Amino acid sequence: MDGFLNDVVRFYTDLIGRTQGPMTFRLFLQPGMALLLAFRDGFKDAKIGRHPYFWTIVHDPVRREASLHEGFRATARILILGLVMDTVYQYKVFGTFHVLEALNVALILGFVPYFLFRGPADRIAHWWLKRKAGVP
Repeated sequence: MDGFLNDVVRFYTDLIGRTQGPMTFRLFLQPGMALLLAFRDGFKDAKIGRHPYFWTIVHDPVRREASLHEGFRATARILILGLVMDTVYQYKVFGTFHVLEALNVALILGFVPYFLFRGPADRIAHWWLKRKAGVP
């Protein structure tokens, strides 16, 4: 049990430590790229009249898996870039590599912003397209 507790403490200490030191630009780069992709895909959703992304995942069990797969496919480059940058960071700062930490950081910085902002981007684009068309 002590080994597991030490791993958990190290995991959270390492995550907090990533906010300072070398390569902090990635804390802005990955979410920024995810937001750009979320707005791009949200705009596409609005153009074709698809339900918002988060709504589909939560309320449509038939399309849930396909929507999640689409989101991971859209953010795959960001996730891979995040894994590479976190690997470099870990070797540079810790001298070792922890797979779960790298996966968590890549998902938190790359997929979570996409997941959260694609729906609002769809709503904004839908409003904008209606306004542009002159529909009240």
